[in-house]
Amino acid sequence: MPPKQQISKAAKAAAAMAGGKKSKKKWSKKSHKDKAAHAVILDQEKLDRILKEVPTYRYISVSVLVDRLKLGGSLARVALRDLEKRGIIKPVSKHSTQQIYTRAVAE
Repeated sequence: MPPKQQISKAAKAAAAMAGGKKSKKKWSKKSHKDKAAHAVILDQEKLDRILKEVPTYRYISVSVLVDRLKLGGSLARVALRDLEKRGIIKPVSKHSTQQIYTRAVAE
């Protein structure tokens, strides 16, 4: 094994200062889901659309209204209660966390 070469203190200091200049690791950017802009105020246009489209759905729940009509969750719950009072939809299952309705068919 050949003997190691002697390095001067100045050369060691220069080598130490040169090291560690590597840039820091960049974390990969995750794809973020865009925040949905759902309606929180019921205007006449949304009400007309609810009254026209919702009675044609076979399965009606808060999540269906939020997804298809771009309503906020609380607004969808209010709309479902109103439609039930009007007799446009009828409840299938009512629970505190999930209300399921279907269209009211004339018997």
